Amino acid sequence: MRKIDVHEVIDNARFNRFHWMVLFWCALIIIFDGYDLVIYGVVLPTLMKEWGLSPLEAGALGSYALFGMMFGALFFGPLSDKIGRKKTITLCVMLFSGFTVLNGFATSPTTFGICRFIAGLGIGGVMPNVVALMNEYAPKKIRSTLVAIMFSGYSVGGMLSAGLGIVLIPSFGWQAVFYVAGLPLLLLPLIMYFLPESVGFMLRQGRTEEARNVLQRVDAHYVAQAGDTLHMTEVKGTGTPVLQLFREGRAMRTLMLWLAFFCCLLMVYALSSWLPKLMANAGYSLGSSLSFLLVLNFGAIFGAVGGGVLGDKLNLPRVLAVFFAIAAVSITLLGFKSPTPVLYLLIAIAGATTIGSQILLYACAAQFYSMAIRSTGLGWASGIGRNGAIVGPLLGGALLGISLPLQLNFMAFALPGAVAAIAMTLFAISNQRNASSVTAPLSAAKA
Repeated sequence: MRKIDVHEVIDNARFNRFHWMVLFWCALIIIFDGYDLVIYGVVLPTLMKEWGLSPLEAGALGSYALFGMMFGALFFGPLSDKIGRKKTITLCVMLFSGFTVLNGFATSPTTFGICRFIAGLGIGGVMPNVVALMNEYAPKKIRSTLVAIMFSGYSVGGMLSAGLGIVLIPSFGWQAVFYVAGLPLLLLPLIMYFLPESVGFMLRQGRTEEARNVLQRVDAHYVAQAGDTLHMTEVKGTGTPVLQLFREGRAMRTLMLWLAFFCCLLMVYALSSWLPKLMANAGYSLGSSLSFLLVLNFGAIFGAVGGGVLGDKLNLPRVLAVFFAIAAVSITLLGFKSPTPVLYLLIAIAGATTIGSQILLYACAAQFYSMAIRSTGLGWASGIGRNGAIVGPLLGGALLGISLPLQLNFMAFALPGAVAAIAMTLFAISNQRNASSVTAPLSAAKA
């Protein structure tokens, strides 16, 4: 009888067709997740004109989905530890896709807001689960990179949303961009068939044979035998309470992660919701304003993938601290008159270091928490961060409502970047101290 360390098999596996499959389906889900979320910023100028919304009312309407995302992340993250990631992801896709389509039939802000809230439950719930699943199956050497590539689907979805908005809204009205969101419902049978279940969940359920078969697909060098005992040190802690996030020296880092999530999501959703409107107020046409949203999400892809590669080679929390500092500078500079090429460059850098950093934060949290509390840790970090996402559109609406100069609007959006940079610096320092405290007794024992 062999005792197989599941972590060792997954960590040392070579990237193969199985990893491609997990990456493809997780990325596809995130593409539509991003599409459904960014869509509000795309239709916002049109909705304000059609429904006669004030900036503050428009900001509040944009926050309904974000309230839903907060509750979705807090609820569906821990739920997946009980019913499995596959079922949870399927349920979330049905929610965010179905109710985004229904948004296209809304005839009043109230109906629109209710549909956005329910869609938000699915959008917020699916994020921590696909990140946890990708992180669980990714080989250790390229884990940050794969999670970043997968989560870059969010930016692809945002670009798709802005691009279709430019094409569809003038010809077919704002409703048309919501109808496109129904595509994942058609793909749901394929998602359910191809997406694997968490190996940790299978072992907790006693589904050892299934787990062995999945491990054979993860690593071709592992040949399953009937007597194999699969060992995972972290799968015993079923139903782990939230308090586990603060035990074993994790309290400081958990709080700093929550603060970074809050500040990062505030910047992301303030920009995603209000960048087209701010640029329209600065004298740009609707088409040009939406192209800025396109560039913002385009830059995010380079930030996420580049940051993931740097994180694997260097130190992901430190990379994030630098990214947040750059975000604060680039967003501040957006408020000043610049030549068009420079303006596009600044928006791309802002996208790389805000939306890109959001993606990297998920990778950082997934690596920080052990498998037994990973979904809970990701769900709570994301859920707490959603408060920042809620504040972002409201802040933008309030600032526009009092008619502040353009520079002050962008400076207000940039300030959270500086706070997040400090938070991730403290996280990195705490990480280093914790690692030193663990290695010191081991060195003493060897001596």
